[in-house]
Amino acid sequence: MYPAPFHYHRADSLQEAISLLSELGESARALAGGQTLLVWMKLRFDEPQHLVDLSRIPGLSDISMEGDEVCIGALATHAEITKSAVADAIPIVHDCGSGIADAQVRSRGTIGGSLGSADPSCDWPTLLHTLDATLTCVGSEGTRKISVSDLVEDIYTTILKPAELITEIRFKIPPANSGGSYTAFKRCAPAYPTASAGVQLTLADGDVCSDIRMALGSAGLKTITSKKAEDILRGSPLTKAGIDKATETIVAAAEPVPDQRGSEDFKRAVLHTLVKRAVDIAVRRCHGETIRGRHEYV
Repeated sequence: MYPAPFHYHRADSLQEAISLLSELGESARALAGGQTLLVWMKLRFDEPQHLVDLSRIPGLSDISMEGDEVCIGALATHAEITKSAVADAIPIVHDCGSGIADAQVRSRGTIGGSLGSADPSCDWPTLLHTLDATLTCVGSEGTRKISVSDLVEDIYTTILKPAELITEIRFKIPPANSGGSYTAFKRCAPAYPTASAGVQLTLADGDVCSDIRMALGSAGLKTITSKKAEDILRGSPLTKAGIDKATETIVAAAEPVPDQRGSEDFKRAVLHTLVKRAVDIAVRRCHGETIRGRHEYV
């Protein structure tokens, strides 16, 4: 199916993009890599009258490590992030970016578009929950910071205001003795994950878990987290019994939607496996092992 007719506008600056979106109102959509929006348009799930192309705006695809922080521009593509020094330094970032869809999608899709779509099956939102990321958003009313955990209101719905755009993503570089892992299960490379899990933790002496973040994707209408599950492991030595209990707790918080990718029970079973695998890899990385994470296929 072809999309409904629309007018194309190319913005050469951030302020021009915001002005265009403000002027055109509800009939306009911001276009980044187009890997989500154009699919929706072809299926007639969305029929905007105007597209404002952001891809030529300078400075929005930069990727850097500044002091103790990582800064990723919203227009950075999945492929650019995967090949960056950030992905080399923080393996969980490489885990996520390298497994998104196929090479064509990774070369066009952007991290900002992934966040702005508010699709619970997208990989980056789940990963960024484990890193407590903060988003910089710019609109006609100025600039504000939003925690990634506050961005999504409901499926496909964010708290972004009209004509407000995500411009960058920031998170702290994990401290020493830290390790993380992101893993997903999918039917084939171009498909969205059936389920995904991310874990980032820090170990103290005696394999005591001094801090941990856990997140599940494709497990509900939003990214699933559980402070209760994290508290089971935080402050205690990591044991099989503790990991099992934390896994049960966070999976119990999930609300997987049955669809063509699997039933609710099947997705819960997959989530159990993914969480335990992510914890195991994260711990081994804390101990200095070099492990290439990957997404699993049927």
